[in-house]
Amino acid sequence: MLVIGAGVTLIEAVKAADELAKEGTHIRVMDPFTLKPIDKEAIITHAKAVGGKILTVEDHYIEGGIGETVCAAVAEETGITVRMLAVPKIPRSGPGDALLDLYGISAKHIIKTVKSL
Repeated sequence: MLVIGAGVTLIEAVKAADELAKEGTHIRVMDPFTLKPIDKEAIITHAKAVGGKILTVEDHYIEGGIGETVCAAVAEETGITVRMLAVPKIPRSGPGDALLDLYGISAKHIIKTVKSL
């Protein structure tokens, strides 16, 4: 699986990759660097190399973010599916780790999603 995140969610994705590797599950982690332009070729290449599964993780609403941009980049490709984790409701203030977990975008949730896919 290819996990794409940026900023704090990239850090969570790397944590998840490290934990999954201890269990014998290996994922690729990618930082898109920019959304416009998105590196469509790299995303497609890496997704195909891991069986066509992509998980995007972002610390804001799903609209207009990494997930939607990745979906647009792979829309014409066959054999690639995208699952998105993002903030599902109006965010609030609090400790960073607690909020990442509350909104389902922490390493723990990435691991759970990877295993379910």
